[in-house]
Amino acid sequence: MERYMIIKEVGNGTFGSVWRALNKQSGEVVAIKKMKKKYYSWEECINLREVKSLRKMNHPNIVKLKEVIRENDVLYFVFEYMECNLYQLMKDRGKRFSEVEVRNWCFQVFQGLASIHQRGYFHRDLKPENLLVSKDTIKIADFGLAREINSQPPFTEYVSTRWYRAPEVLLQSPIYGPSVDMWAMGAIMAELLTLRPLFPGSSEADEIYKICCVIGSPTKSEWSEGLELASAINYQFPQVAGVHLSVLIPGVSEDAINLIASLCSWDPRKRPTAMEALQHPFFQSCFYVPPSLRSKADPPRTPPSVGTRGVLEQKSGSRYPGSLNPKPMNNFSSAKAQASRNSGAQRKLDLNNQDIPKNDKNQNNYVKQQPKYRPPGLNGLPASGDFGRARGVSDATEKLANMTVGSRRSFAKPSAAPAPMKAGRWHEQSDLFAGRSQELLPGRSYSRNVAG
Repeated sequence: MERYMIIKEVGNGTFGSVWRALNKQSGEVVAIKKMKKKYYSWEECINLREVKSLRKMNHPNIVKLKEVIRENDVLYFVFEYMECNLYQLMKDRGKRFSEVEVRNWCFQVFQGLASIHQRGYFHRDLKPENLLVSKDTIKIADFGLAREINSQPPFTEYVSTRWYRAPEVLLQSPIYGPSVDMWAMGAIMAELLTLRPLFPGSSEADEIYKICCVIGSPTKSEWSEGLELASAINYQFPQVAGVHLSVLIPGVSEDAINLIASLCSWDPRKRPTAMEALQHPFFQSCFYVPPSLRSKADPPRTPPSVGTRGVLEQKSGSRYPGSLNPKPMNNFSSAKAQASRNSGAQRKLDLNNQDIPKNDKNQNNYVKQQPKYRPPGLNGLPASGDFGRARGVSDATEKLANMTVGSRRSFAKPSAAPAPMKAGRWHEQSDLFAGRSQELLPGRSYSRNVAG
């Protein structure tokens, strides 16, 4: 740690504090997360879920873990520094963001999510505080709750921020997957467009009620598994018709409303995957067409977002035929621990310039069928069939990006869903940057609770 000069503390959470610091050798500004818990072995450090997941990620829309340092039984994570988080931008905002700004941010987040899901993980705690922003770039952070799609039970209690929690998790489903991240993105996207949370529930029951008031109560034909889950915990859905999202999110395009509605579907199988979301007509202008290839009547396109490399014609079938399909970034990852020869000296894991193994176990098993798991205490829950299955990422993601823009299409149901996630519960939570305060956004008339 002597290589870093601490500038100031920028956040303090349940599990650690975050400092802005300066690398004395390179002059680079970094964010250092100091964990409050003591760690008495190096193996314990490198086996932390946050370390294991981030070591597999190398994407421009995922925050980069540069170094892991253990010194005098204290654990430090060294991250790239980002200026602020999305909640701070919304909190200090006097007027709504433009749809162009929201489109650019969401396009980048979906690219990051596609990479995370492809590598066999899902985040489980997406919220504005965990989306870090510097200028026009946004990155997914805080992987303390990240879970491997093929991980084995038992799990500890699942903890996430209630306002962005998927209904299957609220109803204590033992099976869930990457679709919980897609639900959270629907809620975040709506909040970006209105500066108000879409489902600001004060408790789990109130959260479900708020969801029903917006999208309407689920029917048996719409989500029979959800009704079974509710019955198993003696919960009865309120009978509410819901409202059209355009009433709650006025002044935005039909494509934006359509995408949010699909992301916030009761049935996890009806939500688009991250790659399918990127193909939605809402993101049509995010794919750059060079001036030399444009017709005179074509309006100029938005420059490509981070991670996109041009345009390519998609010939294979997709949720949106003729739509867009960007290329995920290259794999990154595993690093070997460097043990210090001096007793009591720092031990560090340098995560720069490392190569990922050719055969990533999580990625290879991503689409394999997994046996369903029922955690202890949930044996009374009904079997939910194919409910909550995680989806595999399309093989088309391995193609380089260059594609023509297709016509607008409405959402269609996915044809099939791969293996389900064996769910459970998890207590630990990692706060990369400061958690949401109780400060209200302009015009809000509610209290903001961080977790439920």
